[in-house]
Amino acid sequence: MSNPGFCLSRRKVASPLLIAATLTALAGCKTGSGSSDEQEADPVVVDLPIAYIQRTLPTDDQGNPAIEDILLPTAFNPGARIFLKDRATPSANAVDITQGAFSGNDPYDVKGLEVSSDGQRLLFSMRAPEIPGLDEEDQPTWNIWEYDLTTSNLRRIITSDINAEGGQDLDPVYLPDGRIVFSSNRQRRSKAILLDDNKPQFAGLEEDLNDEALVLHVMEPDGTNIQQLTFNQSHDLQPTVLSDGRILFNRWDNIANRDNISLYTVKPDGSELSLHYGYHSQDTGTNNTQAAFYQPRQAPDGRILISLKPRQNDRYGGDIVLIDGENFTDINQPVYSNNGATGPGQLSSALLEVTIDGSPSPHGEFSAAFPFNDGTDRLLVSWSQCRVINPDNGLYTACTDSLLATPNIQLAPPLYGLWVYNLENQSQQPLIQPEEGIMYSEAVTMEPTTAPTFIPEPVIGVDVDATLVSESVGVLHIRSVYDLDGTDSTPAGISVMADPQQTPVDQRPARFLRIIKAVAIPDDDLVDLDNSDFGRSRAQLMREIIGYVPIEPDGSVKTKIPADIAFSLEVVDAEGKRIGERHQNWLQLRPGEEQECRGCHSSSSELPHGRLSAQAPSVNNGSLANGIPFPNSEPALFADLGESMAETYSRINGVRSPSVDIIFDDEWTDDSGALTKEPSFAYRYSDLSSAAPVTAPCQTNWTSLCRTIIHYEDHIHPIWEVNREVLDINNNVIDNHTCTLCHNTRDNNNVLQVPDAQLDLTGSASPDEADHLISYRELLFNDAEQELDINGALIDRLVQATDGNGNPLFQTDSDGNLVLDINGNPIPIMVTVNVNAAMSTNGALSSPRFFAPFASGGSHENYLSDAELKLISEWLDIGAQYYNNPFDVPIN
Repeated sequence: MSNPGFCLSRRKVASPLLIAATLTALAGCKTGSGSSDEQEADPVVVDLPIAYIQRTLPTDDQGNPAIEDILLPTAFNPGARIFLKDRATPSANAVDITQGAFSGNDPYDVKGLEVSSDGQRLLFSMRAPEIPGLDEEDQPTWNIWEYDLTTSNLRRIITSDINAEGGQDLDPVYLPDGRIVFSSNRQRRSKAILLDDNKPQFAGLEEDLNDEALVLHVMEPDGTNIQQLTFNQSHDLQPTVLSDGRILFNRWDNIANRDNISLYTVKPDGSELSLHYGYHSQDTGTNNTQAAFYQPRQAPDGRILISLKPRQNDRYGGDIVLIDGENFTDINQPVYSNNGATGPGQLSSALLEVTIDGSPSPHGEFSAAFPFNDGTDRLLVSWSQCRVINPDNGLYTACTDSLLATPNIQLAPPLYGLWVYNLENQSQQPLIQPEEGIMYSEAVTMEPTTAPTFIPEPVIGVDVDATLVSESVGVLHIRSVYDLDGTDSTPAGISVMADPQQTPVDQRPARFLRIIKAVAIPDDDLVDLDNSDFGRSRAQLMREIIGYVPIEPDGSVKTKIPADIAFSLEVVDAEGKRIGERHQNWLQLRPGEEQECRGCHSSSSELPHGRLSAQAPSVNNGSLANGIPFPNSEPALFADLGESMAETYSRINGVRSPSVDIIFDDEWTDDSGALTKEPSFAYRYSDLSSAAPVTAPCQTNWTSLCRTIIHYEDHIHPIWEVNREVLDINNNVIDNHTCTLCHNTRDNNNVLQVPDAQLDLTGSASPDEADHLISYRELLFNDAEQELDINGALIDRLVQATDGNGNPLFQTDSDGNLVLDINGNPIPIMVTVNVNAAMSTNGALSSPRFFAPFASGGSHENYLSDAELKLISEWLDIGAQYYNNPFDVPIN
C-alpha cells in the first residue's frame, strides 16, 4: 500500500529522493493531481487540531539573518503570529488567534507553545511591539498568555500591566494542578533574601554578567502567588513536565566559565534538584561540535525529544534527537543499574542524515519537533530541505551530489514548512507548504493526553520539619566525602578511617565542610563594577562563606544549610585549607528539605553524579549492627543499622548547625580505655587583632542569615599591619615581627631597601592598578626582582637573556649581525628577573610560597596566629577576591 507524502528510506545515506527533490516534488508521493491542499488526508490525524507559529525569517538591524542563541532567551524578533487549524490537514482553515492582542499593526513576537493535558488550552510567551524612542530596558517585557479553544478567549495570565511588566516571563508549562511553571528573571525569593542581607532588591546577572539570570518560577492560573523554584546563578530555561510530575529543564552551569548546558530535574516545589542528562555531552553535534538540547519534552515512550542545534546559529535548525535519560546520564555513560550498556544515550530520529556543524545537511534541518500522542510513531516537525545557491544562475536549488561537491558552495536561506514525520513507515507529509522569507518555528497538536502525576506541596509538620522551616534551613546529608564516584578513596577503607584506634584523629585528611554562598551581581546601572573590583581573577565572581561543620570520622556530614540560596561545598583540612577540587555546580535546598548525596566527584570523571538514582551504591555501609557504638567510639553515640556516623550524631544530638569559626572537639573517641581524646582547637574570628569579616552575633549564635564577607582592604591587608612587637618580661621590645616592617621598600629610618623576599606588603595604591593596594598586587601577581643600585636607588634587577639551551643572547641588527658597543664588544640583551606570585587564586594549598615560612620549623613560625592563617586560607580558597560585596565597593 502506498503512503501519500514524501517517501524516505533509512537505507540511503545520501538519498537521491531528497537531494534531487524540488519544492514541487516535496509535496510528492501523492495520489492524483492538483495542489498540496488536495493531498489525500491521513485518516489518523484528520480531526486533530494543531497550533503553530508563523513568522518572517528573523533579521538583525542590518538585514542579516538574526542569530538564534539559547543563552539569549529574551531576544526579540518581531513578526510572529500563532495560527490554529481545527484539523491537521493542508486544506483546513487557519485562524490567527493572536490577532488583536495589541492595538495597531506593529509586529510582535511569540514563542514557547504548550498545550494543556485536556487539549483545550494553549499557553505561550508573547512580547508586545517595540515602542519607538525607548531604551531597551524600557521596552515591553515577555508575558505569558493563554488561549482557550472552547471559548476562543485570549488572555494574558498576569492581568495587571505593572505586575506583568515586572519581569521577563518565558517558556510556560502547565502543572497537573493547573498552576504554571515558567522561566523568569523575577528572582522573587532571591530578592527577598537580598533585603535580609541589607542589600537593595535587584535581579542578579548571570555569571557572564551580560543579562539578568532567568530561573524557574511557578504561579497560579490567574497569575497570582508567584514563587521562585530554582536559584541558579545563570539561566534555567525551557521547562517541561515529565509523566512522573517532575520538571525537566535546561540549566546553564557557568561557575568559573564552566559554560555547560545540561538537563536537570526538580520537583514542582523546588525540592530534589538533580542533574539528569548531558553534563559531559556538550559536543554531540556533527563532527563533535558543540550543541544544545533545545525544547525538551517527553515523548510517549518516555524518552526525551529535543532539537539538537548549535548553541548559536542563523539557520534556526538542527536534528531531532531522542534521549534515553532513564538509562543514561550522558551519551556514552549508562546509569549504574544499566552498567555495561554501550549506548548511545541519544539517537537521531531523522530518517536520513542531518548535519548541524554549518555544512550542508543532506536531509535538511529541523527547527522544532512535537510528538503525536495518539499511539503512532509520528512527529509534527518544522523542516527545511537542503538548498544551495546555484553558482550557474544564482537561483536557490535543492541540494544534489554535484552541487554539494562544488567548492565554496553557499547555502540558500532556510525554507521551513510544517510536516508530519512518520518514523514507523519512514515518510513525511506536508501540512503547510514553505514560503520564501517565512518560517514555521513551532507547532503543537491540540490533543488530550494523560496528565502527569500530581506531586502535592509538602505539608509543614508532616512532610517537612516545622522547626527547619521556621529557621529557613534545609538539611544536607553526605554519606562520605571519601566516596569518590563510588570508589573508597581512603588508603585502608572507610571503616579503618572511622576507627580512632586504627586512624588517629590527626591523620584524617577531611576535617571540616565549608559552605559557600553565591553573591548576586547587579547590573552596572545599580553598581558599576570594574574587573579590578573582583581582584586577580573574575572566575569566582564574589563569594560569601556560610560556615563550617565538622566531618565525622567516616567522612559523613549532616548539617543545616540556609534554604533558597545557591551554595557550593568545599572539604577542608585541619588548618582550614581546601583539599581537592572546587565544587563547580550550584546546589539548593528548600525550607525543611532534607537531601542526601553519596559523596564527592572528580570533574574529569563522567560517572553519574548529582543524580542519586543513577549512581553507584554508597561505599559507606554505615553501622553493621543496631544499638551499639561504632568501633572504639563513645558508647553514648550508639548507632542504628546502616547509619552513617553523621546520622547517628544527628539522631542523638540534633542536626549540626554550621559555625562561622572552625571548632574541633573530639566527640567520637572512647577514652574509657587506652585511647585518649584528641585535644580541642578553634580558629575564631574573635581571636583576630584586626577586623573580623562577620558580625559579632554570628560568632556566638549561627543563623541562616549569617554571612562571612571578606574584603582584601578591610580584612586581609590589616593583618600585615598588626603590631607584632615581642616584649620581654619588663615590656621591653626585643623583636618585631610586624609584616610591613621588613616587607617594605623603606626601613625604620625611611631609607630605601629591598623588601624581604621581594615582597612589599605596604598599603599604598599600586602603580600598576590604582584601585588595588601594593600588597595585593605583590601577593597575587608576578613581579620583577629588585635591587639597590650604586646610588642607593631601588631598581629592577637586570640579567643577560639566554636561549633555550642557556646560551647568552646579544643584540643583532635586521641582518642577524651582532651590534657592537663603542669598544667593539657585543651588546647583551638584558631582561628583568621574574618573581612568582606568593599566592594563587586557586587556593591556599596552591600558595606554598606564602604559607611555607609559617609552617612548623619555618622562618616565620608563630608570626601569624592560627586564626589569621585560617582567614587567609579561606579567602584564597574562595577566589582571593578584592571585594565580596558589590555594595561595599567604593563609588568612584
